[in-house]
Amino acid sequence: MKKFFGLILISCFLAGPSAAQTGQEKKPAPPSVQNQQPSSQIHVRVNLVNVLFTVVNKKNELISNLTRNDFHVFEDGKPQEIRFFGRETNLPLRVGILIDTSNSIRLRLHFEQQAAIDFLYDIMRPDTDQAFVVGFDVAPVMVQDYTGDLDKLSQGIRSLQAGGGTGLYDAIYYACKEKMIYDPQPEPYLRRVLIIVSDGQDNFSQHSRDEALSMAEKAEAVIYAVSTNYSGLRTRGDKVLGYLAKETGGQVFFNTEADQMEGDFKRIANELRSQYSLAYVSTNSAHDGTFRKITIKTDKKGLRVQAKTGYFAPSE
Repeated sequence: MKKFFGLILISCFLAGPSAAQTGQEKKPAPPSVQNQQPSSQIHVRVNLVNVLFTVVNKKNELISNLTRNDFHVFEDGKPQEIRFFGRETNLPLRVGILIDTSNSIRLRLHFEQQAAIDFLYDIMRPDTDQAFVVGFDVAPVMVQDYTGDLDKLSQGIRSLQAGGGTGLYDAIYYACKEKMIYDPQPEPYLRRVLIIVSDGQDNFSQHSRDEALSMAEKAEAVIYAVSTNYSGLRTRGDKVLGYLAKETGGQVFFNTEADQMEGDFKRIANELRSQYSLAYVSTNSAHDGTFRKITIKTDKKGLRVQAKTGYFAPSE
């Protein structure tokens, strides 16, 4: 799900303003004339906004057979022209696994570790994808940096031990700021996914929930959360996880037993293989660093689009 702010390089040979404004390249003059007249290059910066999203029906089943004509995209309520559209299954993945290791999950940690390991073996392509592992209680700890080596990732997850309070927001802020923000934006586009395994309760963070969300949005990270609250009652922590997932275009999963977590990870893997992508050039060309709201609608009844709710415009 993602934005590119690119520099379009247009070669203009004495082209008028209309050629530069439309982004079309004027044919070069014949060699005899071209040698007599100097050429110039004009850099035109455009706001190319790239969005990855999934579509589900009322039963929460993934729908993967829609076309460009089935969607409409709006930025701050204004319609935008879809320039590119496709189904994305092969884009490189950058995955952050954030596992809550506070005292509250001590008895369930083994199930969480094994489910996370199985997920990585299911989704990762070692020659294309990379992941990192962060454990967090009172503070985030990087136990395995980016790698495509599944054995190293498994060892990092198994090394986690429970103990301490919970600094969920600090862990999200750290992972996104240090590991998921790329400048300039990479090509091809990287799908950035944050998998959070936690009960959502935070009692130790220096950063707020909204600060953590803002950093995730700047990093273009989609958050999937697997709740470790198995009481059957929705807590404040569950609501926090749901909010973070919804705002970034992901999803939250709830269970009543720890061993059901494996199914959650399989669903996440399936979603990552069933995504659509679209891109548009924003009609708002201001480079003011403001947050722009994105809405994607479909004409198909009974379907729901899961996408990030917006992005930060580039700043000068």
